[in-house]
Amino acid sequence: MTSRTDLADPRPRRGRPGYDRDQVLAAAVQLFNEQGYDATSVADVASRLGLTKSALYHHFASKEELLRLALDDALDALEHALDRAVADSGTTSDHLRGVVEGAVEVLIARQPSVTLLLRVRGNTTVEQDALRRRRAFDQRVTALVREAQHEGLLRTDIDAAVATRLVFGMVNSLVEWYRPDGSVDPGELARDVLTVALDGLQSPG
Repeated sequence: MTSRTDLADPRPRRGRPGYDRDQVLAAAVQLFNEQGYDATSVADVASRLGLTKSALYHHFASKEELLRLALDDALDALEHALDRAVADSGTTSDHLRGVVEGAVEVLIARQPSVTLLLRVRGNTTVEQDALRRRRAFDQRVTALVREAQHEGLLRTDIDAAVATRLVFGMVNSLVEWYRPDGSVDPGELARDVLTVALDGLQSPG
């Protein structure tokens, strides 16, 4: 009899579902977001997929590994968007706009993993590591805002760290209401966020 424990082959078996790593991870992230990470067990993930726990452990050593991979997916994409924005030519203000636009694109493309990232509270080592990377990301963006202020590109009567929190508070709020199958066009959404979030920071000079 063919065993269900082998997830390497994603082809369905006779009456028994076969899943690859990405599909298992997606199911885990969905459950983490629905129930909370602490309240979700490996057995819950296995049950959602109709598999045994041994099938999950074939590719994932633990629930913590599932969490780490999901958080890395979101953080790697955000950090790449930031690196790409600052590498482009243009003013510091242009770089900042590129960061915001890139962050919106990441949220749209990876909404489940970004949602999970925004909900972690540092209860585990994996979560603490993710929070450290989030703080480092915020600090880099704050440095961009501060540099743009010094160059006279952004108004200086708003603290750079506060401005960063306000802008990314708007970006992060998208996880609560944006739906990929909704009426909002993804390209227009990025432009709308840029208009609302950054135009008010522009220096009048």
